[in-house]
Amino acid sequence: MLPALFRFLSRLPLPLLHNLGALAGWLAWLLSATYRRNFSRHIEQAGMTEAKTAAIAEAGKALLELPKIWLRPQDEVVARVVRVSGWELVEGAWSTGRGILFLTPHLGCFEITAQYYAAQSTHAAHGPMTVLYRRPKQDWLAPLIEEGRGANLKLAPADLSGVRRLLKALKSGEAVGMLPDQVPGNGEGTWLPFFGRPAYTMTLAARLAETGATVLLAYGERLHYGAGYHLKLFPLSAPLAGDLMQRAAQLNRELETLIRQCPEQYLWGYNRYKVPAGAEPPNAVKAES
Repeated sequence: MLPALFRFLSRLPLPLLHNLGALAGWLAWLLSATYRRNFSRHIEQAGMTEAKTAAIAEAGKALLELPKIWLRPQDEVVARVVRVSGWELVEGAWSTGRGILFLTPHLGCFEITAQYYAAQSTHAAHGPMTVLYRRPKQDWLAPLIEEGRGANLKLAPADLSGVRRLLKALKSGEAVGMLPDQVPGNGEGTWLPFFGRPAYTMTLAARLAETGATVLLAYGERLHYGAGYHLKLFPLSAPLAGDLMQRAAQLNRELETLIRQCPEQYLWGYNRYKVPAGAEPPNAVKAES
């Protein structure tokens, strides 16, 4: 039933999907007290309460656009990118033969960057993009994601074998993509500030940057009335420096700056501050140190 619904949604026009998504965003807000509480707390913690009303609707759009991004032909998906800023950064990395590490937080259409890069790298005869992939808890959803992403991208599981694939790709001058604000599991992160509150933060991105890859921040801004996406790419404001923890903290600050550009399109309902399995709560870590 649900896979069939996903396939049906993928065939709807993007403006209609975004209208339905806005409605879904408000329904989620009204029907789930937990979601409403997390959403409000997170956006208020970041000091961006003025974006709250728009962000409620945008969260629903982010969900409803996924079937189209995953399941429609690549050329149809990429055609929805109507403007690109910062692509010269990619071309610069290509000219040096260095790998590219794309860091795309839960901001705007966070799936569109990888699809756009995959299409452009194919035309330019560059290597594929490998993306970090964590299998969803919903069994019915996994085949759809793997069908959509796997058609144009190489998938690396969120385990040691996947990390090896990411390292190999970057060292070979290829591209890697990940969600740097995704909460890692199994004790694979560290507690660092994110909008002034301790958040369990992956250190993998900082480790991968040690390969000498070009690190780019990216997101697809969702345009009004389903008009498509504006893909935006940025370099880091300063080279990563210090030990692993300092570099990971610096990346969190870079993400904060990026999110402030378009706060209404960040997924504030995502439980960024949860304590994952295998991790000590931040207060316990402080007590031990």
